[in-house]
Amino acid sequence: MTYLTLVRHGQSQWNLENRFTGWTDVPLTEAGRREAERAGHLLHDIPVDSAFTSALQRAQETLAIILRVVHREDIPITKDAALNERDYGDLTGMNKDEAATRFGAAQVHTWRRSWDIRPPGGESLADTDARAFPFFRDHILPRVTAGENIFVVAHGNSLRAIVKEIEGLTPEHVVTLEIATATPYVYTPDTEGRILHKEIRPPDTARTRPAARRTPRAADGPLALPRADVQRHSGHHGDRQFQLRGAALHHGAALPECAGI
Repeated sequence: MTYLTLVRHGQSQWNLENRFTGWTDVPLTEAGRREAERAGHLLHDIPVDSAFTSALQRAQETLAIILRVVHREDIPITKDAALNERDYGDLTGMNKDEAATRFGAAQVHTWRRSWDIRPPGGESLADTDARAFPFFRDHILPRVTAGENIFVVAHGNSLRAIVKEIEGLTPEHVVTLEIATATPYVYTPDTEGRILHKEIRPPDTARTRPAARRTPRAADGPLALPRADVQRHSGHHGDRQFQLRGAALHHGAALPECAGI
């Protein structure tokens, strides 16, 4: 069985200060390092053969902590700016509440939560998708379908772009998706790249977590995410299918709003 695991970095200093971070290379806070350690404990039962991360230290340190906890510091790691956070342009470094006061709350919300509207001098989520997903498709997906277990530790928006594509989400849906800091998304694809199972591992289960629960295979097709999981991790938006390379799972919608990106 092969695993693809996606993790957003732990809390950074500018997350704590509620600033737009983007490509600014800020470190983790102590709380962010503890989050990364908890994420490692959540992944104690998930094998890993190689890992990918961005060019930014908050993602790299999160990955390093996770690998230390799971005793796999020896694996090859690829670092690439294609997995960097969305560039917030002129908003970078600005406190989000101050930005709302200066530009208007509705305008800042549009910049943050639209698909293809850029903040001044920055990237839209569509722009982020245009660099993050091709890198995933060309460099990560072939390893997954070849049977490698992969960790990807990156950022809220670069991971949203990847999740959009592998789960088949619409632009309208993905702009509502929030990926919490240091919360693993564990996907189980088959040899054709179809997703058989998805599991979100929230940090409050780190100390008591049993071995990963698996959904039994239905006799007539691919696995379906249990409805209880859909309700816990997301709001229900119907029975759209999502896939890596073909329909496999029913899914719900967004995670609750989390601390800034």
